[in-house]
Amino acid sequence: MTENNQTQLGNTLWKIADELRGAMNADQFRDYMLSFLFLRYLSDNYEAAAKKELGKDYPVLKDNDKRTPLSVWYEENNDDVKEFEKQMRRKVHYVIEPTHLWNSIAELAKTQSKELLRTLQDGFKYIENESFESTFQGLFSEINLDSDKLGKNYEERNKKLCNIIQTIAEGIKEFDKGDDADYLGNAYEFLIGKFAAGSGQKAGEFYTPQRISDILSSIVILDSQDPSSGEKKKIERVLDFASGSGSLLLNVRKKMTLAKGTIGKIYGQEKNITTYNLARMNMLLHGVKDTEFEIHHGDTLVNDWEILNEINPSKKIEFDAIVANPPFSYRWEPTEAMGQDFRFKSYGLAPKSAADFAFLLHGFHFLSKEGTMAIILPHGVLFRSGAEEKIRRKLLEDGNIDTVIGLPANLFFSTGIPVCILVLKKCKKFDDVLFINAVDHFEKGKRQNSLLPENIDKIVNTYRNRTEETRYSRRVTMDEIVKNEFNLNISRYVSTSLDEELIDLKEVNKKLVDLDAEINKARETHNKFLMELGLPPI
Repeated sequence: MTENNQTQLGNTLWKIADELRGAMNADQFRDYMLSFLFLRYLSDNYEAAAKKELGKDYPVLKDNDKRTPLSVWYEENNDDVKEFEKQMRRKVHYVIEPTHLWNSIAELAKTQSKELLRTLQDGFKYIENESFESTFQGLFSEINLDSDKLGKNYEERNKKLCNIIQTIAEGIKEFDKGDDADYLGNAYEFLIGKFAAGSGQKAGEFYTPQRISDILSSIVILDSQDPSSGEKKKIERVLDFASGSGSLLLNVRKKMTLAKGTIGKIYGQEKNITTYNLARMNMLLHGVKDTEFEIHHGDTLVNDWEILNEINPSKKIEFDAIVANPPFSYRWEPTEAMGQDFRFKSYGLAPKSAADFAFLLHGFHFLSKEGTMAIILPHGVLFRSGAEEKIRRKLLEDGNIDTVIGLPANLFFSTGIPVCILVLKKCKKFDDVLFINAVDHFEKGKRQNSLLPENIDKIVNTYRNRTEETRYSRRVTMDEIVKNEFNLNISRYVSTSLDEELIDLKEVNKKLVDLDAEINKARETHNKFLMELGLPPI
């Protein structure tokens, strides 16, 4: 599918969502819309695999037969169903009953069947508890098919769902050419971005703008010791401890694939239950098998994920790439006991008013020696005093802060403040700190600014080659940073203002003398003409 068609599909689905949501707000309807896209993807993928598995035994139906081929095969081969499903679990890692397939659901919607709502409920329950080897409990927990927003009673809700699903089915059908497995995943991402644009402050909970995601992803897949040598061949584990809808993790995977590299396993953590479910769907929608990722629902600051709670350093899980866009200046409640937490005890606790460094230290603790961490934070972490200054100072003295990147203001849906990207490493090759001041490199928009591809390339290439450029980037020694009392305010090191032109006073004086001589000469000539005319000179 071409990029233009992909955009058209996204806009078509967005228009459908806007027209059909009725009494629901956009955030509520988002979960229905994305869940139906998810079901469509699982069904398409499963039916394609089933057709390949069954080969010549896959039923070919007449045009007037509205059943799915798989439902016909199930009816005719009842004794072989268990073995078939065993094979499907081995090959595509999940099973969907024929009655729960999208085409079956869409046919119920088209005929306005009274069984649609019950069939959907049964289908969602089956997918959560039985489809996959690992259960996906609560995957559809935020989708209330009995909601009054859909209708006052079962009949009204069923009719509304028939209308929604039929409209979605027709909208997708126009673009479904059957030759691109990623188009629904891309449509899912497109809709997440559109819903984020309309969510204001809430958008920060689940979405990192694509262009900013591109910067972080491109940085962490480069060789940590010598980025100029190019991308890594393999990343064993990648982590986003504030993963939102999982878009940032998927972007790292995409960048690795484009670079002909591989990722062992993807790990994410998300506190918001709705967003957590979006992330799990997003992974599967992009072809990530359930064995290739693990998303945990929990609080990163409390660190309630069992796999991250190993105290023994020799058994601690570590990550070769860590990316994160945690909530900015989040208020938290650190306890006295947390001061002894293995993540914080060497640095101290971040202040209650801003958990920025708490998030950073959480991720940094699990970074491998050969890994790279890139995290988006508000500019305040670069210069705020008190507890944050102590943390910043230790990270600098230990040689862990590699690069500081200043981004333009108003890039996010949730805030207009300018932000920075900190790149951290446990072991780094260079003794200096690279500062990149990209605040003036963007495309201005009516409501929101955006980064152009060339802006992203410039940042990544500057990081990659550690190049210096006047009013853009500079390698700064630790001696200079110490003299500035560990203040990392970017403008102290890379100012974007133009230097005032130096004035040569001797040259100015010469010009004035010459100008005065010209004035006197012109006056003499003028007076000569006046005298010839019998007029007094001036």
